[in-house]
Amino acid sequence: MSNKAFEPAKLGALTLANHLVMAPLTRSRAPGNVPNELMAEYYRQRATAGLIITEGTAPSANGLGYARIPGLFNQEHVTNWQRVTETVHHHGGHIFVQLMHVGRVFHPHNLPAGAEGIAPSAIAAAGEMWTDQEQMQPQPVPRALRTEELAQLRDEFVHSAKLAIEAGFDGVELHGANGYLLEQFLNPHSNQRTDEYGGSVQNRARFVLETTRAVAEAIGAERTGIRLSPWGVFNDMGTYPEIDETYAYLAEELQKIGVVYLHLVDHTSMGAPAVPAETVITIRQKFTNTLILSGGYDNLASINEALESGRADLVAIGRPFISNPDLVARLKAGLPLAQPEPSTFYAPGPNGFADGYTDYPTADGQPAGTFSPSYEA
Repeated sequence: MSNKAFEPAKLGALTLANHLVMAPLTRSRAPGNVPNELMAEYYRQRATAGLIITEGTAPSANGLGYARIPGLFNQEHVTNWQRVTETVHHHGGHIFVQLMHVGRVFHPHNLPAGAEGIAPSAIAAAGEMWTDQEQMQPQPVPRALRTEELAQLRDEFVHSAKLAIEAGFDGVELHGANGYLLEQFLNPHSNQRTDEYGGSVQNRARFVLETTRAVAEAIGAERTGIRLSPWGVFNDMGTYPEIDETYAYLAEELQKIGVVYLHLVDHTSMGAPAVPAETVITIRQKFTNTLILSGGYDNLASINEALESGRADLVAIGRPFISNPDLVARLKAGLPLAQPEPSTFYAPGPNGFADGYTDYPTADGQPAGTFSPSYEA
């Protein structure tokens, strides 16, 4: 079997170094919701991925929800994200920012003053949310969005996407997966609206498509991607009879918009229902631009099989990138992968935020290196 994984790949106008994508991974290392030098170092270490998709980044204050996740809706955010994009580009990588509005997945302790939890309907997501002030707390009921507010919400995504380009990102990924705001519109368990944004499959998809279209018009479809999770149940997303119809419709409409990629995530490896092969085949038929598959790809054989079969154009890898900053080199050399430490996924270790974040060594046991802010761009 050839190693297609390591061959250059086209993504719109970009030429990626390989077919491997670093999947978006929330790491909660942005106190005050502002990107920082440590984050620049983290992404620098992993810049050998063909494409990096950042951790979920809020397009507005209402979208923050979790403790210590970054935002991208003001000039301070732009300035600090520029350090990240410059660093990745300086080391030969490409990087998209994932715009993630959490919607009903929030706690007020994690929101700045004046922000609130909003969602398609006033239905709380089951479960608890970490807060730095009071540790685990139940997720409260969000406020249902009024129809007349949706244009402004859409425009917040557009504004954030424009700031992303200003900050030097190669593009943006809209997070329409994993039970966050955009998927909350798609799913009838979280969307019980009676206006034109609720009810039928087409109505429930309306806000996602309007937002995607507006972002693509603002920054270019070749710089706009979207992540979807058909059959996903993360964040209290129940299954429903029209799942396949919903995602076939989305794939068809996203192709018309011309987004550069569709990123499909399968959470089977984390306990979710398996995504039927027919679902992926249908989406592949209706969406002919770049298809990224994500979920459970932790070895070269499975990655190459997905690429060689044509099921995927690119393959996204998540947790192995956490503990293997040199993942691409390890896979290429057939070296064993280091296992991550889950206790530091979203929280600092005993020695601070670098623990379990930028301190994983390379395969030869050496430190992954330290970013010097005095480099020449």
